[in-house]
Amino acid sequence: MPTTVATASRLRLYLALIRWDRPAGAYLLLWPTLAALWIAARGVPGWHLLAVFVLGTFLTRSAGCAVNDVADRDFDKHVKRTAQRPVTSGAVSVREALWLGAALALLAFGLVLTTNAVTVAWSVAALAVGIVYPFTKRFFSMPQAVLGVAFSFGIPMAFAAVQQQVPPLAWALLIGNLFWVLAYDTEYAMVDRDDDLKIGIQTSAITLGRFDVAVVMGFYGLFIAIWGLLGAQQAFGWPYFAGLGAAALIALWHYTLIRDRSREGCFRAFRLNHWVGFVVFAGVVADHALRAWPHG
Repeated sequence: MPTTVATASRLRLYLALIRWDRPAGAYLLLWPTLAALWIAARGVPGWHLLAVFVLGTFLTRSAGCAVNDVADRDFDKHVKRTAQRPVTSGAVSVREALWLGAALALLAFGLVLTTNAVTVAWSVAALAVGIVYPFTKRFFSMPQAVLGVAFSFGIPMAFAAVQQQVPPLAWALLIGNLFWVLAYDTEYAMVDRDDDLKIGIQTSAITLGRFDVAVVMGFYGLFIAIWGLLGAQQAFGWPYFAGLGAAALIALWHYTLIRDRSREGCFRAFRLNHWVGFVVFAGVVADHALRAWPHG
């Protein structure tokens, strides 16, 4: 009985380490990846690729959380919001966290191996960017830009999986999505700005200073404008642009949450940001469904 209890307690710690109870971060990765998958396939991409990218997204995000917590363990102990994370508090050892992260990354890589060589090659690049990101906070004034690349790599991988190539459209979508990541992760950084200033790490919230709110809204605008322009070039229909319009309305609501820079408001804006990605994805799906409808 004690062994069973100990095992269950260990499992709870591992689940906390990979943020199993906080899936919003995985959704931030998932929605633009699925949108790219639909665009690349010009409709439903098929159950195999859908399963690969959905499961792969959750596994990759979980592995990233483990690696990030190891890299940030000495910083996190000085931040109110992160001081009790399993690695930081000592409840999970660095070795355990790295082994768990490696196991999850290998499972994700196994899924990628069922696609094609082009996708496999880009997955290695994506992994490298993801590993490097946590360490950029030590020397780069806008580490959120590196995270933006890491969190957008599902887009070229989706095109590679469907088309066995990464066309210019995929890179343009990635650039647009990068601005969305900059918007929501700057909101996230605004939550911890006071603590980050004390411990001396770099974040976009610190770099932008009093212009943070204005620039965040500018990032949202660039994301929507770039994806809107690309949609017009691809002759997408009204459902796609309705999705972008809904995203713009959500972004405007987020302005009301972050304008006073309160921890609660900024964290709420970040935590609910996956709805921005969801409505854009829904617009992509609806647009392609309308095209596939007889005489649509």
